[in-house]
Amino acid sequence: VTIQINKTGVIVIKAEMGGPGSSSPCASCKLLRRRCAKDCIFAPYFPPDDPHKFAIVHKVFGASNVSKMLQELPVNQRADAVNSLVFEANARVRDPVYGCVGAISYLQNQVSQLQMQLAVAQAEILCIQMQHEQPLQSHHQVLELDQDEKALLLNNNNINNCNNDNNNLGYAMSSGQFNSNFASPSSIMQMQMQMQMQDPLKQESLWT
Repeated sequence: VTIQINKTGVIVIKAEMGGPGSSSPCASCKLLRRRCAKDCIFAPYFPPDDPHKFAIVHKVFGASNVSKMLQELPVNQRADAVNSLVFEANARVRDPVYGCVGAISYLQNQVSQLQMQLAVAQAEILCIQMQHEQPLQSHHQVLELDQDEKALLLNNNNINNCNNDNNNLGYAMSSGQFNSNFASPSSIMQMQMQMQMQDPLKQESLWT
C-alpha cells in the first residue's frame, strides 16, 4: 500500500499487487526472499496480501514441487490446483497423520451411521404397518371361518335328518308296520325324492 499527497493536498492511497510489472513481490517470492520476475508462476495465485496461503503450501509440499506441478498443468486448471493444494495443506496441518484422508474417513463414517439410522427407521415403520394390518386380516379370517362352520353344520344337519328318515322307514318295513295306513305311495315317492336330493351318495331304492 502506497500513500501519496498530490499537489492539491489530497491524500492518495494506492494498493499494489504482486506479480509481473508490480513493485511488490508475490507472497512466494517475498517468503523466499527473491526477486519476483515478470513470468513468476506463483504471482497470479499467491498475492502479497495473503502470505499465509503460500506459507502453508510451501511448508507441506515445498515451493519447487508446487512450481513443477503448476507448470505441468494448463493455465485454466492452475487456479483449481492451487485451491486444492491449500485445502490439503491445511488438512495436513490439522491432522499430521491422516491429513485429508482423515476428513474423508470422518465423513464416510457419518454417512454409514446415517444409513444405519435410516434402515432402523424403515424397519420400525414396516413393523407398525404390519401391526395395523394383522387385526384386519384376523377379522376377515374369523368371518370366513364362521361362514365355513355354518355351512358344515347345515350339511351335517341335512345328513342326520336323511339318516333318521331312512332308519324310520327301514324299521317300519322290517316290523311289518308299513301298510297303506302308515304311508301312501305318493308320500313314499316324495320321501324318496327328498332323500336323493339331500344325499346323492345314498341312492337306495325303498323297494329293495
